[in-house]
Amino acid sequence: MSVGMALELADLLRLRAVWLGAGEAVVFTNGCFDLLHAGHVRYLNAARAMGDRLVVGLNADEGVRRLKGPARPVTPEAERAEILAALAAVDAVVIFPEDTPLRLIEALAPDILVKGGDWALDAIVGREFVEGRGGRVVTIPIVAGRSTTGILSKLQGGGA
Repeated sequence: MSVGMALELADLLRLRAVWLGAGEAVVFTNGCFDLLHAGHVRYLNAARAMGDRLVVGLNADEGVRRLKGPARPVTPEAERAEILAALAAVDAVVIFPEDTPLRLIEALAPDILVKGGDWALDAIVGREFVEGRGGRVVTIPIVAGRSTTGILSKLQGGGA
C-alpha cells in the first residue's frame, strides 16, 4: 500500500477490516474528480465529517470517457487519485473501471454512502445495499457555480 496513490481493492478491504475492528464508521463516495476544485474539497470535507474514515471510489479514465465524452478526463486517473489521496479528509482512494461503483460498494460495505445533492436518493447506486445493512445514504448540497464542466467552459471562452 502506498500513501498518495490509489489502493488495490484487496488492500482497501484489509484496511476496512482494521477500521471495523476499531469500531470506526466508514463513509464512501465516488466520482470522476477531474480538475479538483473548491466544490469537491467542501464536499469531501462534509462527507468525512459524517464518519471516521472516508473512502473515495474514483472512476477510471475509460469510465470518465463513457460518462463525460472523449475529451475527458483532463487529468489521468493516477494523478486524480494522487491528488485526492493527498487531501486530509480522504483516507483511501480506489479506482474502479465499471460504469457504477456497485461492486466496490458491496465489497467495502460502507456504513454511510454519500453523493452530491444533484442525485435523487432513488437514483444513488448502492443505496439499497447500504440501507439493507442498516447503513445510511446521505446527499450533500453541491456548491453552486463550481464544476469541472464549468471550469472547462470558462477556459474555452464560454463564460461560467
